[in-house]
Amino acid sequence: MSLIATDHFRIVVGLGKSGMSLVRFLANRGIAFAVADTRENPPELATLRRDYPQVEVRCGELDVDFLCRADELYVSPGLALATPALQQAAARGVKLSGDIELFARNAKAPIVAISGSNAKSTVTTLVGEMAAAAGKRVAVGGNLGTPALDLLGDDVELYVLELSSFQLETTDQLNAEVATVLNVSEDHMDRYSGLPAYHLAKHRIFRGARQVVVNRQDALSRPLPVEGQPCWTFGLNTPDFKAFGLREENGEKYLAFEFRNLMPVRELKIRGAHNQSNALAALALGHAVGLPFEAMLESLRSFAGLAHRCQWVRELNGVNYYDDSKATNVGAALAAIEGLGADIDGKLVLIAGGDGKGADFSALRAPVGEHCRAVVLLGRDAELLAEALGDSVPLVRVKTLEDAVQKAAELARSGDAVLLSPACASLDMFKNFEERGRLFAQAAGELA
Repeated sequence: MSLIATDHFRIVVGLGKSGMSLVRFLANRGIAFAVADTRENPPELATLRRDYPQVEVRCGELDVDFLCRADELYVSPGLALATPALQQAAARGVKLSGDIELFARNAKAPIVAISGSNAKSTVTTLVGEMAAAAGKRVAVGGNLGTPALDLLGDDVELYVLELSSFQLETTDQLNAEVATVLNVSEDHMDRYSGLPAYHLAKHRIFRGARQVVVNRQDALSRPLPVEGQPCWTFGLNTPDFKAFGLREENGEKYLAFEFRNLMPVRELKIRGAHNQSNALAALALGHAVGLPFEAMLESLRSFAGLAHRCQWVRELNGVNYYDDSKATNVGAALAAIEGLGADIDGKLVLIAGGDGKGADFSALRAPVGEHCRAVVLLGRDAELLAEALGDSVPLVRVKTLEDAVQKAAELARSGDAVLLSPACASLDMFKNFEERGRLFAQAAGELA
């Protein structure tokens, strides 16, 4: 493909999973484009050269003059918009966009859009399963699984998208049928100037939304009100009008809508108060797009949870082991500590640490003091965690995950749970959070 400046020339910046979905989308529609990546050998380079040998690709430092030959840049979520070359191109009139914006322009079916610091993968998967159980032709993806552009199809009746703050930064108008920010807590503070900037990025999900779902126990999840826009809420307290929550009757807790009990909490396979909240959020989103309660409740009864998200691994000597390796930030770890801690007879032995991404760990101190017997620390920011936790609970430092599991097993008593919920990214010691979770499960499985 020759590089000629036209009114309709695009450049895909970033050749990872979403970048490759952009390449397929543009090529299939005959739109002229080129590709750039800051890395010398990006993940999908071999695939691009094999399948689209005519497409020009430039690897290494971004060339501003090259970028300015396009009228629109589709920027990978992994590349900060503050990157100087992108800012210079924008200053010269080039539009910065992304795959989700392009998806929104082309989607013909309603969109359920889900963001939040934590639990978005669980809720996205649940809503997808609820829609399938209701007989809908549903396509699920975005930040989770299949890239959004690869989901587009004429036969799709409903899209369910998990969206990260990075994806939303380049999304001007999503126009979702229903949108939610499940919760907001500090994350990616190595990319944002502070919590307000991160919060603003998340709230771009509400642009053009016809309905919203709000966590009534998290003020940061609530968008500015729009006249006439239906608002549904969820929370772990008693629900009222247009609300999902928990009701108690004869000593039994129920998931409930308004003044109606839907199902006993004990019928959920997923454990902990945070997963009750996830179930309620999914019900609210499904109800907003007209899914019948019967199908939604059937899905909730069979849903066993996602890998590495407070996933039960094994039981040994009266101690249960849970892999919550996906808890790569403080808010996610808090949800697991408080949710699981309140749901077991004994105490937690927490395994935490890794790359803290510049986060403030101080919010962990009180819940750890309340719910944990001990904390086993490892990884790059173990000492920062130790400083934040202080003397709230005994702290043990180890070098490897295998040592952490062994130590946790020695500290735990019957009725306790060993919880890997690191509050940190994994990249200082592991390939990704999945590898960290697998190695935790393996080490727990090998305990005698």
